[in-house]
Amino acid sequence: MRRASTLASCFFSRSLATSYGCSATSTASHHRLLQVALYASRTNDAYSRSGRRFFSPFFEAFNGSSSRIKSLGIAGVAVSVAAAATLSQEVYAKEPPPPEVVPKDVVLYQYEACPFCNKVKAFLDYYDIPYKVVEVNPLSKKEIKWSEYKKVPILMVDGEQLVDSSAIIDQLGNKIITQKKATSGDDEEKKWRQWVDNHLVHVLSPNIYRNTTEALESFDYITSNGNFSYTEKITVKYAGAAAMYFVSKNLKKKYNITDERQALYEAAETWVNALDGRDFLGGSKPNLADLAVFGVLRPIRYLRSGRDMVEHTRIGEWYTRMEGAVGDSSRIKA
Repeated sequence: MRRASTLASCFFSRSLATSYGCSATSTASHHRLLQVALYASRTNDAYSRSGRRFFSPFFEAFNGSSSRIKSLGIAGVAVSVAAAATLSQEVYAKEPPPPEVVPKDVVLYQYEACPFCNKVKAFLDYYDIPYKVVEVNPLSKKEIKWSEYKKVPILMVDGEQLVDSSAIIDQLGNKIITQKKATSGDDEEKKWRQWVDNHLVHVLSPNIYRNTTEALESFDYITSNGNFSYTEKITVKYAGAAAMYFVSKNLKKKYNITDERQALYEAAETWVNALDGRDFLGGSKPNLADLAVFGVLRPIRYLRSGRDMVEHTRIGEWYTRMEGAVGDSSRIKA
């Protein structure tokens, strides 16, 4: 994945020399632009849910009843909902560390769609550590020119630079997870964290960029969330989709993937089997392996590949539990 990002960045940099003077307002225009980008790639060898209706059935049921009955009924509903919420929170609550160990200043340098960056964000969100985000432009990388390390994620913690997603989580975890002790479950956790880095992430790119339609869908997401000028958005969307389409084919060969969707489904089922009937690999609450799998899958969950994964495998229930456990982002809005 990291190698693919590097190749794509090189392609983007060359592509910026050409500016696009047309708009992308029709399907035909999308495909014409993509065809041009694909041709250039070949010749250059580039590589909310709403909850407002929840109480309406209860209110309708009380129409025509006395005020006393209505009051008792509504109170009963409120108590039931509060009790259910409490039970849910007991199972899926976040795990904020003691205030004295929470870093005062955390800044994440990232690409919005990067699975490694999202792995770090899942950790920060679950442990409720406030952090700021600096979106790095993958073309110029001007936001990280100050660093000798030229990849993302980079996490600055009270002035200290941490790099590499798994190393970031280990180093930060050692500082904030004060009650974590060595147990027999640590070996299992370590095994599956390595599986994420060595296998799962390599299955993602061939699925995200499986065909031109899905490649464009992915880059719609990337350019909508990234730090781009208008010209860069157009260039990145079409040139990037074309580049990553071909890069994904190379990754398929490199990792001996014949059917990318089947490989994704098998990875999802492998993870569900590892859970062995537990809510999380960590038991009643997520451990670092749960957070790693959830983090790398989060950027694709609502893309076509992620929707297919949930539809054709058993991973959906676990993913929904993880969404509840990780909860709202602890990101500090600029």
